[in-house]
Amino acid sequence: MSTERKTVLVTGSGQGIGRGVALGLAERGWHVLVADIDEQRAKSVAAEVGGDAVAVDISSAESCRAAADQLSGVALDGLVNNAALFSTLAMKPFWEIDEAEWNRVLGVNLTGTWQLTKALLPALRRSGDASIVNVAASAVWIGRPNYAHYVASKAGLIGLTYVMSRELAGAGIRANAVTPGSVQTEIPRTTITAEQVRRQVEAQNVQRPATPGDLVGVVAFLLGSDSGFVSGQTVNVDGGLTVR
Repeated sequence: MSTERKTVLVTGSGQGIGRGVALGLAERGWHVLVADIDEQRAKSVAAEVGGDAVAVDISSAESCRAAADQLSGVALDGLVNNAALFSTLAMKPFWEIDEAEWNRVLGVNLTGTWQLTKALLPALRRSGDASIVNVAASAVWIGRPNYAHYVASKAGLIGLTYVMSRELAGAGIRANAVTPGSVQTEIPRTTITAEQVRRQVEAQNVQRPATPGDLVGVVAFLLGSDSGFVSGQTVNVDGGLTVR
């Protein structure tokens, strides 16, 4: 893998928000490592961005270690922890969520980020000036009903970001989070109606649906040198649905 350009790994970038971020970062000159549980999707997007594919199931510690082994010797300048379960989740009150579903969501959205970041620390340390961006959700700020496991996982991710920023400061590694609202991608959403989408857009200050491109600039800023004095922060990117 080439190390001539700044290198960033984006998880869950075989589709959806992750793919959009990968495309946007590649356009800005980053060498993108497309990480996804689906190896064929990862290879397809890697071909689009002129990068490399990394097959990884972040909910598996063994798979995370294997991905780190694949990057042995690579200096990783950026890590975007984007992979998450959401679009396939059926809306239901917290008391109707069974244990298996709760554990599955937390296992990917929170534990998976912890596991992969831990495994990739040697690659991040090799950079000398690395930046981590964790993709949380503005659903945390509104306590979005009927997604308790998702909201809990993303709230935990914000807390994990704060701790990472403290514990990795001595290694010159920054950590920040972004909290997007609902983002429209190519992934079908059967769990939400068009009317619900319309009402949410009307509640925003920027009254249009968000796309992955709306996140790219913020993520690129947090990864790059322009944000060299920014760490341990959470940047809200939801069109003003919530104001913080």
